[in-house]
Amino acid sequence: MQSLLIEVRRNPLLWLLVVVPIVLVAEKVVPEAHTVLFVLAVLAIVPLAALLSHATEAVAAKTGDAVGGLLNATLGNLTELIIAVTALHAGQYMLVKASIAGAIVTNTLFMLGASFLLGGLYYRVQEYNRAGGRLYSALLLMATVALLAPSAVADLDLTHGELVTQKLSTGLAALLIIAYGLGLVFSLHTHKEFFASEEHEKAEAPWPIGVAVGTLLVVTVLVALVSEIFVESVQKAAETFGMSPAFVGFIIVSIVGAAAEMAVAFSAARKNRLDMSVSIALGSASQIALFVAPVLVLLSYIVGPTPMNLQFWPGAVTMVMISAVMATFITNSGRSAWFIGALLLFVYVIFAMTLYVIPPGAQTPG
Repeated sequence: MQSLLIEVRRNPLLWLLVVVPIVLVAEKVVPEAHTVLFVLAVLAIVPLAALLSHATEAVAAKTGDAVGGLLNATLGNLTELIIAVTALHAGQYMLVKASIAGAIVTNTLFMLGASFLLGGLYYRVQEYNRAGGRLYSALLLMATVALLAPSAVADLDLTHGELVTQKLSTGLAALLIIAYGLGLVFSLHTHKEFFASEEHEKAEAPWPIGVAVGTLLVVTVLVALVSEIFVESVQKAAETFGMSPAFVGFIIVSIVGAAAEMAVAFSAARKNRLDMSVSIALGSASQIALFVAPVLVLLSYIVGPTPMNLQFWPGAVTMVMISAVMATFITNSGRSAWFIGALLLFVYVIFAMTLYVIPPGAQTPG
């Protein structure tokens, strides 16, 4: 436990852990205070996500490169997955789909753009491994094409169109998970030498495996409890702040869920370790598109009121497609400067403003 306490003391982000018991008690005492519960839940999820990320890295460090890489890849977006499953169980499909699309766009544009900008303020030009960026961009582009298909089918005048869309979504979900698995085999086993980063100073010793696994289990339970409070209060709180559920999922949930990863990516960029920043940002985005989204479709048959499909509203698909194309072009050079980061951030702000001012119309529950 000593290593865990040391980490909490030196990481200001983890000081917000005091909010976790507060929000759990507040939910019992004042369950009708939706706006307060929403704010407290957001503040509580941030340090829990940071602890979850740290524990995952500690477990991965003890299991070897192949298994460790698989663990990091699979559990990297566990916070977003838990929030989405909770919303799925509550039948809030707009929030789920908005969080999926928003996480892809936020990681691709906001996290990557801010990393380029922060790194560029310290170094005139930064270089990174193009192979990793190309792989993640290609996976993301392929997943975006898969997301386009159900929307295209939905526009056709087909008999039993909703049933056709659902069947197509289920098939695509299985296909995306297979592509995700093959991508892991390619990058972690058969061609892992292509994705090796430059050697840097030796990292600090990871937590003991017992502490890491215990933290992983406890924090997962706490994230699930806080996520339930978040989902229950989000609709009323969104109305109070003048936000649509789509905006909350697309912007708020995405940024909160990725806060810990962002802190690591930004720190790496300032230390001229842009390989790590690109890997975190685009790796997380492609993982959500290839793993989290299809898993949620399959889980909806079990935990959701009705099965969920992969039909997103047109604006979401457009934003995801633009983000994937921009990532493909930008990572092709393997070099970056601060202005490139600024451009990515401007595009992200344009998307956020558009979604806030013109929210998507009422969607079908599927």
